[in-house]
Amino acid sequence: MIQRKERADALRNREAVLAAADDLFARSQSPGSVSMDDVAAAAGVGKGTLFRRFGDRTGLIRALAEARIQPLRDAVEAGPAPLGPTGPPRERVLAMLDAVLRFKLDNRHLSLALEEAGSGSPYQAGHYTWWHRTLRDTLRRIPGVPDDDFTAHALLAATRADLVEHLVGQDGMTAEHMRAHLANYTAKILGG
Repeated sequence: MIQRKERADALRNREAVLAAADDLFARSQSPGSVSMDDVAAAAGVGKGTLFRRFGDRTGLIRALAEARIQPLRDAVEAGPAPLGPTGPPRERVLAMLDAVLRFKLDNRHLSLALEEAGSGSPYQAGHYTWWHRTLRDTLRRIPGVPDDDFTAHALLAATRADLVEHLVGQDGMTAEHMRAHLANYTAKILGG
């Protein structure tokens, strides 16, 4: 099957929509307050364009989050140590969790919207499944780590957007303190 190249105007519209949504989520007090109408108006496109392109609000949020996080995923899949696959396992786990946390700190409202989006379990979402599998596989390379599958879930839970929002947004914890606490907690779990 021949894959057709995307039309220039369709590509421009997609980029305009993602930029508008990104800006709206970054400025919103609550991710739930950003509507498809808001995004369409800010992007200068019709609401129908959004629905044809992304399906629904959840599809738009996923597309935006995926575009934002892709460079990080590329670094984890093929980048240099400590984040990339050639990094020593213990350092790689610490680097991955720190990178996920930094992403969520830098993209608080988008991350929160992504975790709130959809009707299914957030633990079955493609992005979560990928992070869990990658972390679990790295944990398996560290001797003495108990139940790598559960440990991967527990460590990722410490980076959930709702927790980040609570600690930073409500409790006033600084990003530096949160990163330090996560690193210390992870080091204790990994032992050694």
